[in-house]
Amino acid sequence: MSNEIPRATVERLPRYLKCLEQLIQHKRTISSTELAHLANLSPAQLRKDLSQLGSYGIRGVGYDVEQLQGEIRRELGLTRDWPVIVVGVGNLGSALAAYGGFGNRGFEIAGLYDVDPDRIGDNIQGIEIRSLDRVGRDVAARRVAIGIITTPAVAAQSTADVLVAAGISSILNFAPAVISVPSHVELRQVDLSTELQILAFYLQSRSGESAPRPRDDEP
Repeated sequence: MSNEIPRATVERLPRYLKCLEQLIQHKRTISSTELAHLANLSPAQLRKDLSQLGSYGIRGVGYDVEQLQGEIRRELGLTRDWPVIVVGVGNLGSALAAYGGFGNRGFEIAGLYDVDPDRIGDNIQGIEIRSLDRVGRDVAARRVAIGIITTPAVAAQSTADVLVAAGISSILNFAPAVISVPSHVELRQVDLSTELQILAFYLQSRSGESAPRPRDDEP
């Protein structure tokens, strides 16, 4: 991925790619207006983002769907398969392990890890759940760079520390906890409760309701 592409643009590229993947079977070209509508963005924003890839489309024709998909996949590093490990094989971790859509998008679940002796040795989709103390050896052997944390909140930071020590350079954290990692490690946080809280704010705003204010005599 080019270091010159703004982070905000990088975060929109998967959205464009998803739209293009839905089109590729039945549409060869698409205008910036059409693609922007599908991505729920403005045409000007879309054209600016795609210009960062050096893709400007053809006036009166638009973008070649297959070609643009390939350009975005190359920029995102999706021309190869990336091994991914999941730590914390509870309900969410098990669901991610069983999900079959990662392979089509360039990611392979290469390992599952837990600290629960009752889970270690179990099998999900042909992948054995291993003890967390195996991570270091397995990451080195498989050259894994991406780790997903789906542990309880209390174990999230210690799990991140183990992954960083093992050589993981990118972490996706689903645990409802704020964690810290060294500056050379890329961290993405997916907190479902936070997203629901944000939705609640907008629902309240649209309905005209306001949160109750404390009385003057309340602490």
